[in-house]
Amino acid sequence: MSRIGKMPVAIPAGVTITVDGSDVTVKGPKGELKKSFNSDIAIEEVDGQVIVTRPSDKKEHRALHGLTRALVNNMVVGVSAGFEKRLEINGVGYRAAKQGKKLTLNLGYSHPVEMEDPAGIETEVEGTNKIIVRGIDKERVGEHAANIRKKRQPEPYKGKGIKYADEKIRRKEGKTGK
Repeated sequence: MSRIGKMPVAIPAGVTITVDGSDVTVKGPKGELKKSFNSDIAIEEVDGQVIVTRPSDKKEHRALHGLTRALVNNMVVGVSAGFEKRLEINGVGYRAAKQGKKLTLNLGYSHPVEMEDPAGIETEVEGTNKIIVRGIDKERVGEHAANIRKKRQPEPYKGKGIKYADEKIRRKEGKTGK
């Protein structure tokens, strides 16, 4: 058995789950998420828990078992608590500002980089060098944070760029002269 797949997903108070065949809808205080899963994997709600089962021990069913359970768990956590990613900007003159739904980044280019918040995702700027990306869909929060980081990835010599708050940059030694 899959160690992750066989664990039941606990449903916190205020969260409702409806399972319609392979479609799962999760409603909670922060919003609503819908997702379609593979029809081979059985998803059912029993006694305030979601149980995910697989029909056989075929390799694809084993892989889908743990994946489906993890995705359902992420949906439940997202509508009840939400997800956030923290980014830090390092570099002289590098800064971020927020105007409405538009994030403006000054990253040493000849022009400011402007990014619009996607639907359901919210960005917040702390000071001038910390960005927080929040939302209920873990996949979309991570994707938007990665797109922001892509605008100026941290470089290994001085560490300038946008990095995740918990990321460690492997530093390289510069050239040495004779």
